[in-house]
This record gives sequence, C-alpha cells and structure tokens, in this order.
Amino acid sequence: MSGVSLPGQPGRYDLVVAGGRIADLVPSRDTKGGVVTPLFADVHVHLDKTYTISRIGAEANARVECLFDAIALMEQDRPNWTAADIRARASLALEAAYRQGVGAMRTHIDWVTPDVPEAWPVLVELRDEWKGRIDLQLAALIHGDVVPEAGAAIAARVKQDQAVFGAFFYRNADLAAKVETMFTLAGAHDLDLDFHVDEGLDVEADGLSLIIEATSRHSMVGRVLCGHACSLTLRAADELERTLAAGAKAGVALVSLPTTNLYLQDRATGRSPRLRGIAPLKEARKAGMTVMLASDNVRDAFYPYGDYDPLSVLRLAAPAGHLEPEDWLDSITTLPARWCTSSIATPVAKGMPANFVWHAANDLGDMISRPQAQRIVYRDGEPLPASNQDWRNA
Repeated sequence: MSGVSLPGQPGRYDLVVAGGRIADLVPSRDTKGGVVTPLFADVHVHLDKTYTISRIGAEANARVECLFDAIALMEQDRPNWTAADIRARASLALEAAYRQGVGAMRTHIDWVTPDVPEAWPVLVELRDEWKGRIDLQLAALIHGDVVPEAGAAIAARVKQDQAVFGAFFYRNADLAAKVETMFTLAGAHDLDLDFHVDEGLDVEADGLSLIIEATSRHSMVGRVLCGHACSLTLRAADELERTLAAGAKAGVALVSLPTTNLYLQDRATGRSPRLRGIAPLKEARKAGMTVMLASDNVRDAFYPYGDYDPLSVLRLAAPAGHLEPEDWLDSITTLPARWCTSSIATPVAKGMPANFVWHAANDLGDMISRPQAQRIVYRDGEPLPASNQDWRNA
C-alpha cells in the first residue's frame, strides 16, 4: 500500500503488511495513496433499541417533541422486545458497524425494573459470538430510581457477566445518595462505571458534579465515563471551568452524542432550536478530560437515522461543535478503543495488527468532505469482502 496519508503524521508512507501485522511504515514520495485510519471505536450505543423506528413510526401519535417523548415511545415498543427480535436487530447493527470499520463498541442495555432485562442474556451471547471481530462491551443502564432497591443484585449480575455498571440520572430525588450507592457497589464488585447524566437543558441538572466528586473520593481514576452532560452548556464560565478541572483531576471521561442531542435538545413544536445541547467539548479537552464522540441511538425514537458509522458522527460534530477533524479523529478511534480495552482497534503503527481502514481521499479534510468516499476495511492485513447484504433488510 503506497503513498498513504496517516492523519496526525506529516508526509506520506508506504504501509508494509506481513504476517497479519504492520511490518513497516516507510516515508514515500507517492502522494496518491489515499488515507489510512485506525479502526473505529463506538463507546456509547444502544443495541437493544436499535432499528425500531420503522414500527414505531407506523404507530399513531409517534411524533417526538422532546427527550421524554422518545422515552415514552420506546416504552410503548418494549413489549415487542422478545429475545428473537432483539437478536435480529442487534445482529444487523453489529454487521453494519463491522462493515463500516468498527472494531470496538460499548452498548448500553436498559434496566428499568429489578428483573434482568430480556436483552441482557441475548447481548451476552452476541458478545461471545462476535469475539475476534468486534470487542463488544455491555453496560447496564439502570433507571436511577431502581438503584436503591435493586442495585446490589444488578451489580452482582454485571460482575458475573464481566460488564460495566451504569445508570441514567436526571434530577432524581435523593440523587447524591443514589450516586453514592452506585460507587459503593462498583467498589465492592470491582466494576467500571458509565453514566447517562444531565441529558437535558435544566440548569438545576448537575449530577455530573456529584459523579466527579464521588470518583475522586472513591479513587476511581480512569474508570468512570459520563455521557451527554447537556446542561453543562448552561453553566457560567467560572463554574464550568471549575467543574471540568475537577473532572480532569478525578480522571472522569466524557462522551458526547451529537446526533441524538442535536435531534432532541431544545426541541419544541413549530419552533427552531436555539440551544443545541452538545457538551462543551473543547473546554473539557482543554481542561485535561478524555473526550470522545459516539453514535448513541441509531434508527429508534431518540434518533431515527444513522448507520453505526463513527466517521459520520465526526463529520457532523465538525460544524456542530466547531471541531477540527485532525484534532478529533482520536475521539472515534484510539481514545474509545483504549477505553473499551480493545485488542482489535489498535493504532496504525509498526508492529501492530494490520487492522485499519483505507479511504479513497487525498487527506482527512477530503475524507470528511465526501461521505460517499470509498473505504476498505482491513483485518489482519486482508480486506473484508464486499458485503452482499440487501439494504432492504435494515
């Protein structure tokens, strides 16, 4: 593979593959070799909800005007979530992600009652079936108000299945106590934590500060990920600076979900949005936090579009968040891959597995500019065969 561009590195390279690994990267005079990126990593998705929008949209009164409309519509659809239904939809999603070049993924699984959800054992099975193709992590997404009653039993099950412990918190009663319970149980079972927090535009929503403080107190640096944090956009500059500095010191990471947040935040009938709800990503990274981007919802009531393509998320985030793609490619590749402890989605470097994506583009800017640009996914030095999947099955 001659004359490829490697984003973040000057010049062009001949990429030499031998024995399924990158044997060498040699400076090249060829300037027309395309762009090579690491495999993508998607650290926040919902495989239990995915591909439900067609049947939801077929129902009467299925319009979404806010986050809680989407939650209500998903609850209406939940009786359809049989093991077979979940397996079919999640398998389709994993196949789509694999073909796009995703090597690592973390999926949240709704846990809305004390009982183990139908999706949990299905996705445990799929995690094992996809081993070697996608490093799939499972994260329990516990309704915050279920934590006091059932948190201990859920934590034990999460530990048994080698998964991640998490919850959805948004202005819950006794929130500090519920956050503390999550951290106490995570410590007792040696579990990483992942929170949906402050997913709205109420200035009073500040579960993130409680999580940051608990992370520091429980010495869980590098083991706590927070998603959304939309209400950070409402903070005064000095308060925001203090919160993000504390988050960096505590080792809390942040993942932003631009598709879903742009679709739902500040949404109202007959009015264009004024507030966009995307967390202050530049400020968080400047403060020293690990900041990532992810797909979140794909073709469900929370976001009726998408295709498990992290590159499309970065393409959207560039104008929506005023991000420079060359500075943020790691937010969909090496950073989330490291967070998912992936052995598949590795850096493009000499001696590493030859797992990468080749793009028909001159450079990263050209690649971002042309969503139709061809890409070829390589695994162990071999290109994936072209998919013959019928798009009408999606």
